[in-house]
Amino acid sequence: MSDTCIDTLYSPNFAESSRQSFVAALKGYVNGPMEQQLAALYSHDIAPKFEREAGRAPNTARDVIPLFEDEKLYQLWASMVYTSQDLLWETVGHSVDRQRPEFEALAKNLESQSRLGSIQLNPELDIPSPIATTEIHRQPGGYFYENDSQDLTAALQYFASIELYRKAKGLSAGAKTGEPGMTRFIVAGLKEKYPDLKPKRILDLGCAVGTETIGLREAFPDAEIHGVDLSGPFIRFAHLWAENNGVPAHYRQADARDTGYPDGHFDLIVTHILLHETWQDILPDIMREANRILASGGVFFNADVPYQPGRMPMTKQVTNVWQVKNNGEPFWEGFVNTDMAKSLEKGGFKKDAIFEFYKPLGNGDYYLFGAQK
Repeated sequence: MSDTCIDTLYSPNFAESSRQSFVAALKGYVNGPMEQQLAALYSHDIAPKFEREAGRAPNTARDVIPLFEDEKLYQLWASMVYTSQDLLWETVGHSVDRQRPEFEALAKNLESQSRLGSIQLNPELDIPSPIATTEIHRQPGGYFYENDSQDLTAALQYFASIELYRKAKGLSAGAKTGEPGMTRFIVAGLKEKYPDLKPKRILDLGCAVGTETIGLREAFPDAEIHGVDLSGPFIRFAHLWAENNGVPAHYRQADARDTGYPDGHFDLIVTHILLHETWQDILPDIMREANRILASGGVFFNADVPYQPGRMPMTKQVTNVWQVKNNGEPFWEGFVNTDMAKSLEKGGFKKDAIFEFYKPLGNGDYYLFGAQK
């Protein structure tokens, strides 16, 4: 294991940190106080105007989007959200470009060391459309960009953006870089639902850059930890992160619909924001694969965005539709409008074993759902 601690290696300098703090504050403002102003505008002006003209109350976001689009405040909000995303990638890009050679050197050094875990890359893997050509979150180049087999640009961009988002949401105070806070939250929800579950083999499906994956080892120190993602750069970074942190974890580049694991291989499969970042017609295929590789009595546990329309104010529904169309969230609306319990059933899980609930997180809550086999 290297003497360099990877969680301290990523360190924006003063100028970079100042710019990133500005972007975090800007995002906090447009997603907080500005959306509150839009909600007041809807209640006082837009909803009454729609009711006068249509003779009924609005039913869906699309009823009132044209009225929002006529409003200067909405136009300003949309412009500021779009610009804040541009600034996010510009500001973290400075840090990534400066520090990428250090991360790649650390990964190169790992090649000559004994491994705690393993990595299985598949350069021939067919990245399916539309995910292959989608820049989710408008990340430049997307999740699969690489100039060569050592390039960690895509992974570092993603990693740096998560750190900035944590700052924007007030979740990074006192936390180490890359700390697996969401895994701790997910495990708390899992243990509320299944307090006696003691998994021996765990899969993080859609593990991204793996910073959250190693939190599963923290929660279940006797378990064997695995991670799967479509992105080769993400998997290479995840392996580096685990090895540098002294965590034995096994990573594989594969499609969530066809992981290549044997039947009944895992006692616990978790996902975090995977299912709103994939298109909805393949959800049953992912569910079927999870069911296949899950052992009897095992749990499929998912955490994702809580923006289902039936529980969201109309203004939030409107701003979410805008995010789908304009800000790199093309699969979000399909996810929140999908009955996940029915998708789990289509995947072969029994109806009486399926669960859904919301758990408080920060100023809101999170959607937790899944099933026991």
